[in-house]
Amino acid sequence: MREFGYHRADDVTGAVALLDADPDARYLGGGTNLVDLMKTGVERPARLVDIRRLPLDRIEPTDDGGLRIGATVTNSDLAAHPEVRRRYPALTQAVLAGASGQLRNMATVGGNLLQRTRCGYFADVTKPCNKREPGSGCPAVEGEHRNHAILGASEHCVAVHPSDMGVALTAFDAVVSYETADGPGQSPLADFYLPVGDTPHRETVLPPGALITGVTLPPAPVAAASRYRKVRERASYAFAIGSIAAALDVRDGAVRDVRLAFGAVASRPWRARSAERALLGAPADAEHFAAAADAELAAARPLPDNAYKVTLMRNLVVAVLTELAEEAVR
Repeated sequence: MREFGYHRADDVTGAVALLDADPDARYLGGGTNLVDLMKTGVERPARLVDIRRLPLDRIEPTDDGGLRIGATVTNSDLAAHPEVRRRYPALTQAVLAGASGQLRNMATVGGNLLQRTRCGYFADVTKPCNKREPGSGCPAVEGEHRNHAILGASEHCVAVHPSDMGVALTAFDAVVSYETADGPGQSPLADFYLPVGDTPHRETVLPPGALITGVTLPPAPVAAASRYRKVRERASYAFAIGSIAAALDVRDGAVRDVRLAFGAVASRPWRARSAERALLGAPADAEHFAAAADAELAAARPLPDNAYKVTLMRNLVVAVLTELAEEAVR
């Protein structure tokens, strides 16, 4: 691990100024991903700017009936918050599925969104990786890719984003707020992660040195009837091989509103807009749920060893939406 300096930030402006002055510095929240990457040599910051004491640790209602979640809110506090549990239950379920209690106590909302892929080639500095070293190649395309992307990938990178929380936030149209040396900015989470293309090392729209200050969830009545389902290779805590955040509003047997986002299938949480469009106004039954899944997954381009994810995600869509539809008529 490279020797590094440490500074505890007292305010947002001061934290941003430190990174603006030192491109080799990194923000330190819970450190549950950054410190691991420092140990392996993937990240080699010259300085860590500790932001845990900044006043960004609250969950508050917005004037229009949504929720604003501060960037340093821990995953544990987010999952346990009564308004999150009541109004966005899939978000609570996603956070609880994401990690053990010890990790949730440390991990922060802002850090969760910025965590790096768990692709083994990315994490191994002895291997080439376009995300880590642009232009060096993507050995996963011909190598180990069982858990890699089937949507939105390119020949330059087939890694997936590991966040569970981000999938639920994407389904509910969350907006990321951030601060830069030039002032504040915002980005819908659906646009926050950049397409892979030929620049997989550029992962988000954040300007250099930007600090995430919070995430805003707009009011979404449909989110009260929502669910997060995660499939993983073992029962204990593990990263998803496929997941879904779904919300469904059914009236008179037809879909009045629906939200769908997929996890572990792309370089970012994947908003399933084709499936949503196919379902609006359609009968709320398994046949139409399957057709909607097929509409979304028509764009899938699986590799030889991860084609199973197409069937997995289709089955997840049908199973979770069927459960929500049955609950709606009880």
